[in-house]
Order: sequence, then C-alpha cells, then structure tokens
Amino acid sequence: MAALHSFVGMAAVLVAIGTYLNHAAAGTLNSVMMGELSVGIIIGAITFSGSVVAFAKLQGLVSGAPVKFKGQHALNAGMGIATVVLGIHFGMTESMISLVLMTLLAFILGFTLIIPIGGADMPVIISMLNSYSGWAAAATGFTLGNLLLIIVGALVGFSGAILSFIMCRAMNRSIINVIFGGFGSDGGGETSAVSQAARKGVRSASVEDAIYWMEDADKVIIVPGYGMAVAQAQHALKEMMELLEARDVAVKFAIHPVAGRMPGHMNVLLAEADIPYDHVMEMDEINPEFPTADVTLVVGANDVVNPAAKSDSSSPIYGMPILDAAKSRQVYFLKRSMNPGYSGVDNLLFYQDNTSLIFGDAKDTIEGMVTSLKGGGH
Repeated sequence: MAALHSFVGMAAVLVAIGTYLNHAAAGTLNSVMMGELSVGIIIGAITFSGSVVAFAKLQGLVSGAPVKFKGQHALNAGMGIATVVLGIHFGMTESMISLVLMTLLAFILGFTLIIPIGGADMPVIISMLNSYSGWAAAATGFTLGNLLLIIVGALVGFSGAILSFIMCRAMNRSIINVIFGGFGSDGGGETSAVSQAARKGVRSASVEDAIYWMEDADKVIIVPGYGMAVAQAQHALKEMMELLEARDVAVKFAIHPVAGRMPGHMNVLLAEADIPYDHVMEMDEINPEFPTADVTLVVGANDVVNPAAKSDSSSPIYGMPILDAAKSRQVYFLKRSMNPGYSGVDNLLFYQDNTSLIFGDAKDTIEGMVTSLKGGGH
C-alpha cells in the first residue's frame, strides 16, 4: 500500500511539471493554474518520498526504529516554510529555478517527516499517506480540469484523514505527536532465542506443552499479529480452530485496531482463510472474556498485548489500549526470537508466571500443533 501511495505522489508531480512545460511553451499560464501546479507538486513530492520511507520500513529494508536528531523539528518547519515560499514565488514569477528548488525541498521534507516515525505509529502513517495521495490526486484533477479525479481524490483525502484520526483515538495518541514524533528502538541480533529467554528469566515451551493445555480447555483466544502475516499462518490457524472445536473447545480471535502494519490487516487475513466472522472479535468486545479463557495463543503480536501500556508510565506505549491477554489462565507466545516488537519496547507479559514462549516460524509451529491434534495430542 505504501508503494502504491508513492506512485500516486510521483504521478502528481510529473503531471504538474508536464503541464507547466506545455503551457509555458504555449504561453497560456495564469495565476490560478500556477497555484494549482504548486500545490500538486508539493503534496505529490511529500507523498512520494514519505511513502518510499514507509515502504522501506515496513518491508524491513531499513530499520523500523525512529531516526531522530537534534533540531529535527526546527529543520522540518524551516523546510516547510521555505517550500511554501518557493511555491508562492513560482506561482508569481513562473521561475524554473523556484520550481526545481520547491520540488527538491518537498521530496526531502517527505523523507524527514517519516524517518522519525516508528513502532506502533506506522499504521497511522499508512492512513495519513493514503490521505496525502488523495489530495495529490485531487490537485492533479484541478491541473487537468478533470472533475472525476477531483471528486475521487477529495473522497480519498478526507476518508484517509478520518481513518487516521480514528486510529490515533484507538491508540490513545495525539495525531500531531504521531506525525511529528516517533518512538522505539531496534532490538538486538537474532542469536539463540531459547538461550536469550533463559538469560532473561523467560520460560520457553514446546508445541506439545501448548497442545496439552489447549485440547483440554473450554475456551481458547487467539491474538494474531504481524508475525502471522509474515508467516502466512492464517490457513493453518483455521485448521487448528476446526480441530479444537471438534473437541468442544470454544475458539475466538481477538483483534486489536492497530495489529499488523495497516488498519484491518488481521481482519483481511482471517477472512482470506474463511474464518467465520462471528469468531473474530474487536478489542472492546473480547477484553472482558480474557479472564475466563483457559489459553491465549499470541501469534506474532507483541505491542498490542504488552501490559507496560497500562502499568509503566515511563513506557513509550503507555496509555495505548491493549488486549488483556495477561488475564488468561495460560498464555503462549509464538515468536521467532526475543527481539522486541515493532515499537522496540520489551514486553512485560513475557515475564509473567502464566506466560511461555514457543520459538520458531509461526506457520511451522501451528502446523506442528495441527499434526499433534490429529495424532491425539497427549
């Protein structure tokens, strides 16, 4: 999605520059058109470079941690003002130099606005970039005199902004802080996960341990996260759900509003696996059920179940609503390593007496559970 947003941004820039060159050659430029071109180029360039950074972070091509330096906000503010001033000068003088400088500064501004964003804020950034791409499309519509493009772009722009606001409210965060802030840091390298867990006092478990608990349970709650998406484990989860239900175990899926890398990420993947909608429950609906759950299976999620959001006022994620997995009788975490989640914050749930970690690829682990269930478990 971030990559597609970058295409829209670059298209807006190229259309605006092409329109300027054509009309300049024909001598048909006017002040209204120059204003439209300036807006289209600035929004499009910011959308393009910001989306490229978001894509690189989400794809793991660069570190997902925020990049901050002294005077960063002042630099962004200065570049923003300079870009607007150059846009006005370009609109008044039709100067090619102003056009080039304005475009370059807007590209750089998109880059510097997104690099300090990290952690659980990234789903909101995707929504914001979606909004920016809509406004870029609308600006292109004005440039081309295309009413349909203006209407569609405005709809996308407004809906993206509204979705961003809703996401921020779900995370109990200020949208201003998200856009201009960022938090978290990278985890360490992936050395032996089990030995790291042992050094930290975290219990590790086997597939058989989890199956022993789950097949005798009355209720199992599954919390999917980005790790499930990477491993494409949703189909294996569907099979495991059916096997557990055949043993009269109630299985439900708990969805946090910012689980994954974009809004609705988990809902889409579970729907793809044909998991019934009545099994999939949102955070406010499922949270009261965790205390009555025998087992909570966390599949590649992390920050959305971290008790630090409630108990540690010094934590960067403090105040973010979470799924109350910690209140279950037993919690099993499926993780590749002891690295922290995308926000870079250590998960306090790992250290609770009722929590054990199962290390490995989520799909392989769940397929192992399915095999164990088919074989009669313990």
